[in-house]
Amino acid sequence: MKKRKYLMGAFLLLIFALGLAYYFKPMTMNDIYDKPNFKGTVVQVSEGAILVEVDPEEDEVKSSDLISVSLEVQLKDSMTDFKPGDRVGVYYNGEIAESYPAQIHTVYAILLVESRNVEP
Repeated sequence: MKKRKYLMGAFLLLIFALGLAYYFKPMTMNDIYDKPNFKGTVVQVSEGAILVEVDPEEDEVKSSDLISVSLEVQLKDSMTDFKPGDRVGVYYNGEIAESYPAQIHTVYAILLVESRNVEP
């Protein structure tokens, strides 16, 4: 009987450990493709954020035509060095702070779609 309780406890501990490992696993490119996202053009670059003009056909333009996007991304392979004129794809948690410009704080990844190198 003690052996059975020990095995049950070990099994529950293993399930708990596997759950924690899954929860804290690093984010990969495959994890972001089903997340809310939009495309736009970088208008301004500042320390810690980029200002993105949202493409007119994107749903996010209903919230705002300009969105400040945090450069503190969860996907560590994500690019964070942008220039005005770069076209980007922003993957985020779906929450947009209502302000002007709007703000996105939880960013999973920012991908460079096209580099346009516009001089300021």
